Amino acid sequence: MQTELVIFDCDGVLVDSETLGNRILVEFVAEFGLVLGLKEAILLFKGCKMADCIAVIEQRLGENLPQDFVTQFRARTAKAFERELLPVNGIEAALDKINLPICVASSGPPEKIKLALGVTNLLPRFEGRIFSSYEIGSWKPAPDLFLHAAKNMGFEASFCTVVEDSILGVRAGVAAGMRVLGYSNQSEATLLEACGARVFHSMYQLPSLLSHS
Repeated sequence: MQTELVIFDCDGVLVDSETLGNRILVEFVAEFGLVLGLKEAILLFKGCKMADCIAVIEQRLGENLPQDFVTQFRARTAKAFERELLPVNGIEAALDKINLPICVASSGPPEKIKLALGVTNLLPRFEGRIFSSYEIGSWKPAPDLFLHAAKNMGFEASFCTVVEDSILGVRAGVAAGMRVLGYSNQSEATLLEACGARVFHSMYQLPSLLSHS
């Protein structure tokens, strides 16, 4: 099926934020006495909505986190993004070569997506075509966010290709009836493939993968 619209996840696909965001989370929960390894945190929380992350942390802690934990975490993350966040290697070159409509569909809040794209100079490419789970109240692996993005962009689901890096995101794309390309390091490739993605390992490969769809 010909690709007419490319729907990008944000964290880990456009911006290199998975390690950075989880590092902030690991450091913050350590202040409450929970020791979490960075690799473990990424494995646990990649693609998850914040409420589910909090539930896991509280279960492990055996107590509730403060009411303002999420607000504080978002503020710390924003500061780290402004200092350190970089685009995913090769994404700018890939976007330069993709001659198709593009948009972003992310589980994060709109302000976080815009900040991440803003500090990495990717925002002008996606301005006005950013879709957030928080706007519709539905999170991956439900297909609703991708279907919402496709409808707003004016495309049928079967003509859309999703670019994802998480198991939840791949499952959402498959459930939406879209083609899914899974951007992955070697360790997660088999998991993404098992969920229905065609896996690739470098953003420099993306334009040719889209043109051969």
